[in-house]
Amino acid sequence: MVTKETDNFNIEQICISGQCFRMEPIDGSTYSVVAGGRYVEITQEGKSCTFRCAEEEYESFWRHYFDLDEDYGAYIKNIDVKDDYLRSAALLGSGIRILRQDLWEMTASFLISQQNNITRIRRCISNICETYGEKRESASGRVYYTFPEPEALAELEEDALKECNLGYRSKYVVRTARSIAYGDVNLDHIRSLSYPEAKAELLKLYGVGDKVADCICLFGLHHLDAFPVDTHISQALKAHYRRGFPKRRYKGYRGVMQQYIFYYELNGKR
Repeated sequence: MVTKETDNFNIEQICISGQCFRMEPIDGSTYSVVAGGRYVEITQEGKSCTFRCAEEEYESFWRHYFDLDEDYGAYIKNIDVKDDYLRSAALLGSGIRILRQDLWEMTASFLISQQNNITRIRRCISNICETYGEKRESASGRVYYTFPEPEALAELEEDALKECNLGYRSKYVVRTARSIAYGDVNLDHIRSLSYPEAKAELLKLYGVGDKVADCICLFGLHHLDAFPVDTHISQALKAHYRRGFPKRRYKGYRGVMQQYIFYYELNGKR
């Protein structure tokens, strides 16, 4: 086990922030996470987080995955003192970090996310993993499933994933899996591109529109200037930024601000 004290890190906030779909609560303070073929359980009490994994695995994977070397406090300090809305949003969601997630998994996940809610997205992805992923067992004996590789989905009929509750989104995921598996799309190449270049390439994929491309760029490529605009963000911008969101001010970490706004819109009015 590895125990660390970290500022601006809240596993519960990250879990419900809408950027990841394979993280879930086990009890009040412990969460499980499946990523990169790995499984970890994290217990948080205040700033103290215990990762139930070996020190080597924490250093080589989870530390990077949770973006723990980045100073998110500096992002919050740079928010315009006159922007009461954004300051309130950042205060509420101050424990959110932008995870460094797998590009293929994020591409498939956000294709599934279209016209869908977070609970259903989680269920769809769980179904896909249990049906087409690899069954594994954690050191603690808990069974989990990896996210299937593109090759595992590429030979399916376009409607096959309807059995996993994807509905019309099945063809989006299957066709994209084929494009990657057959070499028409090179994910390593996309990883090497700048944000505008990567977004342009992602927009060529079947079923990928502007919002989904930005989500993939932010959560699958860690391009922090990506600023996905969905219904919640659009409503917030209309209500609080009639002249447009001041993206120039937050160049280099606009996506972090987007997450604060998204989280606030979903959770700040309960």
